[in-house]
Amino acid sequence: MMTTTLSAQQVSFARDGNVILDNANLTLAQGELVGLIGPNGAGKSSLLRMMAGLQQPDSGQIYLSATNLSRASSSSESHSKKLLSNFSGRERAQLLAYLPQQETPAWPLQVEHLVGLGRAPWHKPMSGKSERDKQAIERALDITELQSLRQRIVTTLSGGELQRTLLARVFAGEPQIILADEPIAALDPYHQLHMMELLAEHAQQGGTVLAALHDLSLAARFCSRLVLLHHGKIVADGQPIEVLTTENLEQVYGISAYVDCRDDGVVIIPRKRVL
Repeated sequence: MMTTTLSAQQVSFARDGNVILDNANLTLAQGELVGLIGPNGAGKSSLLRMMAGLQQPDSGQIYLSATNLSRASSSSESHSKKLLSNFSGRERAQLLAYLPQQETPAWPLQVEHLVGLGRAPWHKPMSGKSERDKQAIERALDITELQSLRQRIVTTLSGGELQRTLLARVFAGEPQIILADEPIAALDPYHQLHMMELLAEHAQQGGTVLAALHDLSLAARFCSRLVLLHHGKIVADGQPIEVLTTENLEQVYGISAYVDCRDDGVVIIPRKRVL
C-alpha cells in the first residue's frame, strides 16, 4: 500500500453565524486508527466531510501527502504533497473513502451490487468488472459476513444490515484512508466489535482510519489515538488514557464518570450528569 498523510491545517467553518470548527489542526498518519469523539454538535461530521474533500472550510486547508500515486493515475508524481482539492475526483476516490452518518439507498439494488459500487473509481463507466474488482467485492462480502445476504434488496435490510453493507462498499474500494462517521451506531454489540476489528485490521495493514464514535469504551479499546472536539475546537489529542480523563469527561460531556484503566483499554461508566 502507498504511504499517505492527510492533514487539516487551521480549519475553520461557520454556518448561519454559528462556529462549527475553530482553527482545527489534525494530521492522520499511516497505520493509525483514530477515534474522533465529542458531544453532539461538536463539529465531528463537518471535520470528516472537509477531510474527505466534500465540503470546503471557510479558512484553512486540507492537504494530502502520498507516495506512489501511479496506482491512482499513470501521470501522477511518485511523491506528492498538495491540497486535497487539487486531486482529481477519481484520484481522491481511489485514495480515500467516506462513510456518512446516515445514508439511504436511492435504488432497490441487491446487496452485492451496492457493495460493487465501491469499485467505481477503478474502472471506466459502463465497463465490465475486472477480475480484481470481483475479488475485492467477494473479499468485502466475506469479511463483513454478508455472503448470505448478497442477493437481498438493500431497501429490505434492517438498519444494522444496511450499515454493514455500506461498510462493505467502503472495503470493496480498497482505499488507503477511511473516514467514517459513526460507523457502528446502528449495529448490535457483536457487529460493533466485528466492524471495529475490521477497521483496526485496515490500520494494522498500513491503512489509515478516522472514525467518529460515541461509544467511548469501544473507542478506547480499539483506537490508538483519540481526538476530542468541543465547540469546534480540538481540546485533547493523544492516547485514550490521556484523553479520557474525568476532567475532560466533566468539562466536555457534562458527566461524572468512573474511568477504569485496564491493560486492554479504558472503560467509561457514566455516573451522573453534571448540572
